[in-house]
Formats: sequence, structure tokens, C-alpha cells
Amino acid sequence: MLQNESIPQALEGTSSQLSKILNQTQKKGTISDEHLTFWILVFLVILVFGFWFLRNRKLPVGEFSTWILVLPWVGLFLVFSLYPLLYSLVISFSDYNVLTSHFSLSGFSNYIETLKDSEFLKALGHTLFFAIGTVPFTLVISVGLAALIHQGVPWKSLFQAGFFLPVVTSVIVIATLFTFFYSESGFLNFILTTLGIPKPNPAWLINRNWALLSIMAMAVWSSSGYYLILFLAALQSIPASLYEASRLDGANGLQQFFKITLPSLKPMILFVVVINTINSLQVFPEIFTMTKGGPARSTTTIVYYLYEKGFSEFQMGTASAVAYILALLMCLFAYFQMKVLREKS
Repeated sequence: MLQNESIPQALEGTSSQLSKILNQTQKKGTISDEHLTFWILVFLVILVFGFWFLRNRKLPVGEFSTWILVLPWVGLFLVFSLYPLLYSLVISFSDYNVLTSHFSLSGFSNYIETLKDSEFLKALGHTLFFAIGTVPFTLVISVGLAALIHQGVPWKSLFQAGFFLPVVTSVIVIATLFTFFYSESGFLNFILTTLGIPKPNPAWLINRNWALLSIMAMAVWSSSGYYLILFLAALQSIPASLYEASRLDGANGLQQFFKITLPSLKPMILFVVVINTINSLQVFPEIFTMTKGGPARSTTTIVYYLYEKGFSEFQMGTASAVAYILALLMCLFAYFQMKVLREKS
């Protein structure tokens, strides 16, 4: 009897707790509506003030029209880009939690705890390994293919379209296809079995030694087409007279490539290395779709670690701190890469 009576009481307690959570959610929704209304008013104030300011400056008609067209985009940037950026910076110095709505400034504790966290350090190592492993291969493949296509191979347009196809395909779609490709009964293992080559056990994405390498191979394949088009455009801008003059001097194709082509491509190489490094440090959709950071967290990267902190544990302060650590890391990489490549140039 006591047990039978305790069950309804437990259900009533659970129901009351759920109602409290729903009430808190409704209150939070009201606050968010108030915030939305507030920022709409801010946007309108920016537009009105900007219009009044431009009219009082008595600008020429053409310049005035230009500013009128630019002003809405400036307002959108301030409200939807600059404000979230500054707001997340403030949150990174707090212990804000979405579930409890608790907010208090905590100084640099989020940054210090993040840098001490062994899981973050592992994610940092995986991210750096991903960037260091993919950027050089992507660069070599895209430059090599661009040079071959530029030489005038048959079906040139078909090759360009084929290599560019992964670029216009969603990353989620590509990652899903490669998940089947890497599965135990997938096409890759079928090829290896046919050729008599041993395959990893278990499958590629379940093996902690091969999971990250498999995702890196997919990333190189899917991104090379975009950089190939960039290098192909850069190759077409090199004057043909340089090759003709070198040919008269007795230079062969290999000498022309290293003495004319590569030096002429250095500005584009600098751009591709920096952009590709930044993209590699932000790798997330592939990890989220294919492995969810596994197996045994062997594919957890910084952005996936950020996702877990922010949207699984709801520690927005820690997640914001991780985001700014990643931003600083990308700035440092870009700075040193540009400095080194410019000195070599």
C-alpha cells in the first residue's frame, strides 16, 4: 500500500517540476521577445540617425545616394554581427548558464580552466593535426591538377566541372556519402578486399587510429576543386611571353614550372594557405556528421568541443572563451604564415 501511494506522489512531484520548467521557459521566451523588439528599435534608430546625419552634411547627390544604400547594411552589421561579437566577449568572462540563467563575472577563469582541461588540449592537438595534415596535401594536389589542366588536356571543361562539383555540394551530403563509403561493407573495403589488401578492423570511422585520417582524406578531396579553380585563374594571368622567352633559352617544362610558374603563383599560394588553414581549424560539420567526436574522442576538434560546452552542457561562458581562443589561434597562424611566405618571396 505504501508503495502504491508513493507512485502517485512521485508523479505529482514530477508534474510540478515540469510545470516549473515550462513556466521558466515561457518567461525566457518573453525576455527574448523583449530583446528582439529592443534591437529592432535600435536598428530603426540607427537608420533614422544616419539619414539625418547624411542630410545635414550636404553631400553631393551621387555620394548621398551611395550612403543611403549602404546605411541599412551598416545597421544590420551592427545589430547582427558586432553586437553578438561583443556580447559573446562579455559572456566569456562570466559563468553564464542557459539552464539556470545565472550570470556573474568571473574574470579569466573560463580561459584558465579551458587551457587546463585535458579534453580541450586533446581537441587542440586533433585540430592542429587536421590542419597540418590537410593544408599541404590540398595545396600540392590543387596546384598540380591546375598545372595539368592549364597545359591543355582533352575535355578541359569537363575536368574543371568534375573537380568543382564537391565545392557546390553540401558538406553534410558529402560527409554522409563518405560515411557509407568508409563503412565495413562500403565501397572502399570492397576495393581493398578485391585487391587483397588488408583493411582496418573495425571499420574506418570506428577505428580510433584511422577515423581522423579518413575525415582528413575526405576534406582534401572535397576542397581541392575550389583551390584548383583559383590556381587555374592565376595560371591564365601569367604572360605567355615568359614561357616563350624561356623556351628560346632552352628551358624545359620542369624548369619553366619552378622558375616561372611557382614564383608567379606565390601571391595565390599565400592566399590559399591562409584561407585553407583557417577553414581547417574550424572543421566541424564533417566531425558532427561522421563520428560525433568519436571513437573514444579521437576526432574531437576545438569547434566540436565548443559545441559540446555550449549546446550539450549549456556552459555559454566556457564556450565563448573557447571561441575566442580559437579566433586568437587563427590570427596567429595567419600572421606567421603571411610573414614567412612574404619573406621567402
